[in-house]
Amino acid sequence: MSEQSAAEDIPGEYADALPEYAERVLDVAERIPPGRVMTYGDVAEWLQEGGPRQVGRVMSLYGGAVPWWRVVRADGLLLPGHELRALAHYRAEGTPLREAARSAEGHLPRLDMRRARWDGGAGAEGHI
Repeated sequence: MSEQSAAEDIPGEYADALPEYAERVLDVAERIPPGRVMTYGDVAEWLQEGGPRQVGRVMSLYGGAVPWWRVVRADGLLLPGHELRALAHYRAEGTPLREAARSAEGHLPRLDMRRARWDGGAGAEGHI
């Protein structure tokens, strides 16, 4: 289990406060430009703390208020259970996609990671 606590584990007076690491992860998610993505590992590397699993945990617990669809799996697969919502965002933002092969389950496209991945440059204010 990660060092971060689930919201229900936070004492009452601090229930509305986010753990500092979670705030930092969510700040990175908000910096990702429309039409671009970062992997969970990219975010951890940007922060120079944690790893993909810790970033994924933060996004699953607290990511609903930020552009969660911009923090993705490294293989470009759409987030299971949220594929259609994410796909609508990707299409609206012009995120590069790779069309699915006819044999692919569900015929859902993948992210074109080579073109969609953002390195934190151009417009980034530096590491947090």
